[in-house]
Amino acid sequence: MKRWALFCGLMLIFAGVASAQDTPRAEVFGGYSYIHVSENSFGANLNGGSASLSYNPNSWLGLVGDFGGYHGGPSFGNGDVYSYLFGPKIAFRRGRITPFVQTLFGGAHASGSGNTCLAARVRPEGTSCTTSVSENSFAMTVGGGLDWNATEHIGVRLIQAEYLLTDFVSTRQNNARISSGVVFRF
Repeated sequence: MKRWALFCGLMLIFAGVASAQDTPRAEVFGGYSYIHVSENSFGANLNGGSASLSYNPNSWLGLVGDFGGYHGGPSFGNGDVYSYLFGPKIAFRRGRITPFVQTLFGGAHASGSGNTCLAARVRPEGTSCTTSVSENSFAMTVGGGLDWNATEHIGVRLIQAEYLLTDFVSTRQNNARISSGVVFRF
């Protein structure tokens, strides 16, 4: 009986090692990213890109570092937002499609500038009409996506959709982030 239990245990270990060989140790994503910023009655659309690196210690768990840069038009004060997020990703690796979910935590930095003279009726001579702001904020995302595995080492992130929380100017922003691009696996 002990031999049978030892045999079964060894078979499970070797099966785990054999299946782990199909799992990439690292994945690098790069692509287009869109954020819709929403705060009370204010809304703005930001376009940009994001990149992430995922280290996969096993077939279902990934440790992700995600970085993004986004630019907003005049409705966002011609501003920029940069995000840096880290956290776990759980992937369901079966066949050509790999769905995943992730929760990332970190920060965001926003900066922008605007024209204050449009609202002022009287302005002292020699004063500037341009103002600029810059602020850091806590940020987190909750969401997931779908990767299509074109080859063993190249995939296409069909969609990555997430709820993005930021807290600029001590006010919570409930945002949506959508990304798509290419995944390289090593």
